[in-house]
Amino acid sequence: MERAVVQIALFGLLVASANTLADKDDWDIYSFHINSTVSSRYATTIITSRVANRMNDPKEIEFHVRIPKNAFISKFRMLIDGQFYDGVVKGKERAEQQYAEAVSLGQSAGIVSSVGRTMEEFKTSVTLAAHKKVTFELTYEELLKRRLGKYELQIHARPMQPVKDFKVDVYINEKAGINFMEVKGGLSTKALANAITRTHVDKQAWVYFYPTEDQQKTCDSCGEQGMNGDLVIVYDVNRNPSLGDIKKSDGYFVHHFAPLNLVSIPKNVVFVIDQSGSMHGKKIQQTRIALIHILSDLLEEDHFGLITFDSAVFHWKRELVQATRENLESAKKFAREIVQRGATDISKAVLEGAHMLNAHPRAGSASLLILLTDGDPTSGETNPEVIQSNVRRAIADKFPLYCLGFGFDVNLKFLEKMSLQNNGVARRIYEDSDADLQLTGFYNEVATPLLTDVTMIYNGGANLTQTNFTQFYNGSEIVVAGQITDNDIATFTPQVVAISRNRRVTFSDTNAAVDPEGPASDGSVQRVWAYLTVKQLLEKELVLSGPEKENAKKEALELSLKYNFVTPFTSMVVTKPQGENTDVLHKPGEGKKQARNQWGHHHRRKFSPPSRALTPLFGMSGFRSSPADIPQVESLSRGITAIDSLHQAQDFMVHQDLLDYGRINIRPTIVSPRATDAPLSHRFLQKAENLSLPLCFDVTGKVQLKLVHHPNGELFVNGQLDSVANGGFRNITILLKTDLRVEITADVIVLVEGQRMSVLAGDHPITVGSLTVIRRDKEIDVAVGDTRMLILIHKENGKEFLWPILRQRPLDDDISGILALKPVVYEEVQQSPSTRLTIKGQDYDAARASAVDYSINRSPTHDCWLMSVESALQRSLDDFIVT
Repeated sequence: MERAVVQIALFGLLVASANTLADKDDWDIYSFHINSTVSSRYATTIITSRVANRMNDPKEIEFHVRIPKNAFISKFRMLIDGQFYDGVVKGKERAEQQYAEAVSLGQSAGIVSSVGRTMEEFKTSVTLAAHKKVTFELTYEELLKRRLGKYELQIHARPMQPVKDFKVDVYINEKAGINFMEVKGGLSTKALANAITRTHVDKQAWVYFYPTEDQQKTCDSCGEQGMNGDLVIVYDVNRNPSLGDIKKSDGYFVHHFAPLNLVSIPKNVVFVIDQSGSMHGKKIQQTRIALIHILSDLLEEDHFGLITFDSAVFHWKRELVQATRENLESAKKFAREIVQRGATDISKAVLEGAHMLNAHPRAGSASLLILLTDGDPTSGETNPEVIQSNVRRAIADKFPLYCLGFGFDVNLKFLEKMSLQNNGVARRIYEDSDADLQLTGFYNEVATPLLTDVTMIYNGGANLTQTNFTQFYNGSEIVVAGQITDNDIATFTPQVVAISRNRRVTFSDTNAAVDPEGPASDGSVQRVWAYLTVKQLLEKELVLSGPEKENAKKEALELSLKYNFVTPFTSMVVTKPQGENTDVLHKPGEGKKQARNQWGHHHRRKFSPPSRALTPLFGMSGFRSSPADIPQVESLSRGITAIDSLHQAQDFMVHQDLLDYGRINIRPTIVSPRATDAPLSHRFLQKAENLSLPLCFDVTGKVQLKLVHHPNGELFVNGQLDSVANGGFRNITILLKTDLRVEITADVIVLVEGQRMSVLAGDHPITVGSLTVIRRDKEIDVAVGDTRMLILIHKENGKEFLWPILRQRPLDDDISGILALKPVVYEEVQQSPSTRLTIKGQDYDAARASAVDYSINRSPTHDCWLMSVESALQRSLDDFIVT
């Protein structure tokens, strides 16, 4: 089974600045979330940062976010004092007019610049009143590109300070099925390994990264400023051996084509290497190393040529030769002796390489021309347009030209246009210690051609993206999107025609149905089409001239505005509170130097909180107590509210908005006790190793279960099952050491410290010693030392209930309880007349059933093997019951 990889970088950076470097106590990033959803290789990522100004004066808070260069920002907003300030995508000309007006008034303008190899940095800022909070939310989208046979989802985390509520959530949904998934990268090792939870079930996968504040300081790439490193999710999808994977939704389709079991095609490759004076030092050394490595990878059926150039052209051989051992050793000797000298005659060298390939055609083979240079043409023909025209005429669409630009002195736009005109791509090679690996990595992407002259045919399709491809390489993927005429699937017939060695091959599957996305479509397939179309129009605009160029630009602009994409033809205008300047965010061209922000005079103003009437609290159905029964409540720090008794705490919830004020008295809603229903069974899932079906078992009655017991950490977590059909836990109790208890229900969280009782309100975290509890909309995050739990709040038949998940096990792993069960290993030994499974050498009866997985927000239903509770647990249920 072939494996497939796409790389996406998710990079969040949030800092606060003033006229002088802010003390870390001046501002607090109290929540930082990265949420990425990948569906059919299309990734939508939302970065949400919440910042509080802890000072008595207004502070300017800057929001920095780094996103992949191939991604489009599609949404940005700020939330301040309950008011949203949204970014609006406009045509660049209109946005630049606003930009110029802001600069002329001495105001700031948003800055967008390239950062490193794969990132762009977008930033804006806002002046935040004393003791106020701001929420930044940015969304960007990218079609993940397959390289070297696998998909990679790369997340770079650098929040600039340890964050109490730091979360990375990744959800992958591939209708083709996920064959393999692993997590790697610098943030997945040593101290942070236990902060990662991964789940993979058939077509879906989840990865959660929830490091504690202590872990954010102690990992290899961590410090007082928190984490700085990568989390990489690598996964593979199952592949159709013929036509591929086609998805349809709302009259649009996307087709991923990467067939299996193809025979590689012998190649003819000519390497054209710049040895001019500017290649001196490390660049020429790394080029030699990479070239020798690439030559070692050539197959004997391949033919190759080697040219170096400065102001003149030098041949190792004047014709293509077979990649025999003797020829390769001779070529390596030539490569070792390459020295830098002279000027740069790119035109003559590339034309000579094209001549070598044209002079030695071979039937049933694929030809490639690869140029490596670090500068502009300075000798011979130096007019870029003349060079491009001559090269295009010499190649005449017979083979692709790949251009590698070494460093930042090279004119990458010149190389990009020349490559695109000749069915290739250009890529920058960064001057770094791994430049030789960058060179060999690129070569590996095109080292094994499998098909040539690929034509994608869609009868019943319209408004198609690119459908003709010169070559298809092992480890890559062809993606085509379009519209289905009249949304009529019955008349929609896809087919692929290509050349494999000397024969014409056709890929079709008359029995294959176009897989619909389902009735609850999110428009993602249409957005894939828009993304691909805009990307390809940007390439056309670079290559074309005259009216055709203007038409491509106009079409790209219209689509960018319609789908809210920030592209080279659009910008995002960031609105702000009245009295502050407007920011304009642009998308830069590849490789542009980082621009400096021309901050003008900031017109800061003091903010006063608006007067708000205290709104009455309304709870669930029940009766209100008389004034004599009302407990006294006082607002405390850290978002918790003290009350008189645990019984009272369970009967009301404090409104979040009231926490901004001082001491207050509240009339709570007293809720009538719920009637007790007949005992019901609750079904639990137990994961299995090796992608086997999970086990499931039923627990009957309102018993109290041991969820997590960790004696070494003096931590004990128990849960009381409810008596509601399709329900879960009524309440969860956390006992820490001897004097700290947390009682959690769907309505309220109560903290008991000795004789003192407090209730958590809003999203303010509780922190007491090693315990942190954070309540969000429908989930509660609990961290105790190096142990982490997530408690989800579900609703069935109008009733809310809890479902706990152990996200992170303690380092000593000395824990017990229902949540601490490890994946079971079993063998299916009998299927008729009944199924029997072998676990630890013992056979048990099992029946095929299903269970709802409440450990996931979406609550999917999974098939499972239903067994007795004792068989599944391998011990008595009494061992898990709290008496």
